Amino acid sequence: MRSIHRTPEGVAARQGLAVALATSAYGVSFGAVSVASGLDVWQTCVLSLLMFTGGSQFAFVGVIAAGGLAAAPAAIASSVLLGVRNAAYAMRMAPIVGGGGWRKAAATQFTIDESTAVALAQTEPRARQTGFWVTGIAIWVGWNLSTLLGALLGDVLGDPRTYGLDAAAAAAFLALLWPRLRGRQPLAVAAGAAAVAALLTPWLMPGIPVIAAAGVAIAVGLFDRRPAAVSSEGRMP
Repeated sequence: MRSIHRTPEGVAARQGLAVALATSAYGVSFGAVSVASGLDVWQTCVLSLLMFTGGSQFAFVGVIAAGGLAAAPAAIASSVLLGVRNAAYAMRMAPIVGGGGWRKAAATQFTIDESTAVALAQTEPRARQTGFWVTGIAIWVGWNLSTLLGALLGDVLGDPRTYGLDAAAAAAFLALLWPRLRGRQPLAVAAGAAAVAALLTPWLMPGIPVIAAAGVAIAVGLFDRRPAAVSSEGRMP
């Protein structure tokens, strides 16, 4: 009998918890930055509880910091644009999450970059579900706790970026992505998307470069009509 830690579900759970640890730690930075931007502790915590998508949250407080409450409409627009990518994730994750409407509704809150990445990094259906739920729930709990910590400590922490927490989250995400970059097409899509995002970021409002970068993968999918390969077990890879 295999140890539960060596089963596909166990591997997915460990990956999810590792990513959650790295990502949640970055919530300290958001809490501190949000309070420094003029939001109260409770407002900062509500953002993490309900919005729960790091990029959108940082975009929101960034615009508020630059323009004050008068910039609230622009802040909301920026955060919404960055959150559009989660709708694309939801379409991809719906068949993986499975279940009825209540299950998909519950999954909405946890459909983020990291939970999607961990789920799709697995090869078996149950492992994908495990990766999704473990990652999403663990990050939600950890992110909100670290947000509260950062908001309460604020200036005591100094500049949170000096701790390298942003790099830790990015490194964990890259570690999941790297094994999937096999072959010329995935590498070309990744390089093209990165180039588009890098070129557009200085010129467009937050969110639009991310959507444009996703368009690279969509364009490749539309033009590449080759049938997907079938594994020796008769399943799609």
